[in-house]
Amino acid sequence: MKKFALIFFALILFNCNSNAQSGKKEKEVFKVSKTDAEWKAQLTDNEYYVLRKAGTERPFSSKLNKEYGEGTYVCAACSTPLFEGKNKFDSGTGWPSFDREIKGNVDFSVDYNLGHARTEEHCATCGGHLGHVFNDGPSKTTGKRHCINGVAVKFIPKENE
Repeated sequence: MKKFALIFFALILFNCNSNAQSGKKEKEVFKVSKTDAEWKAQLTDNEYYVLRKAGTERPFSSKLNKEYGEGTYVCAACSTPLFEGKNKFDSGTGWPSFDREIKGNVDFSVDYNLGHARTEEHCATCGGHLGHVFNDGPSKTTGKRHCINGVAVKFIPKENE
């Protein structure tokens, strides 16, 4: 029994300290780059929390959750077009959801904040945290669900574009 416990402990010790976790992440440089103070001055408290601190808004709290008009969703920090209204769907999760992004305007990385790997989405222009992408979206289109914090985007109706 002691031998089993030792082996089990050794496995946990080595698995919890992988190269991916111990390697230092280089800071990414984005086209739009501001100091923390500049972001705080520009963004609301909620926008700052989500976009700059990778926070998550409460589900069903965004007025954009039930917005289905034609138009474009842009980054709330830098106005980069991120998602098209025609690709939005009701996922029932409480966050605006899209089956695809505007290619080249959204960057992806992996986060382990909940103890397992998730694909995180960022604005490719300013690095703002948008949400996460999952493989449980509409099977008739891409199969992807881009689960986006409503406070991280602004909706521009088609007639205003």
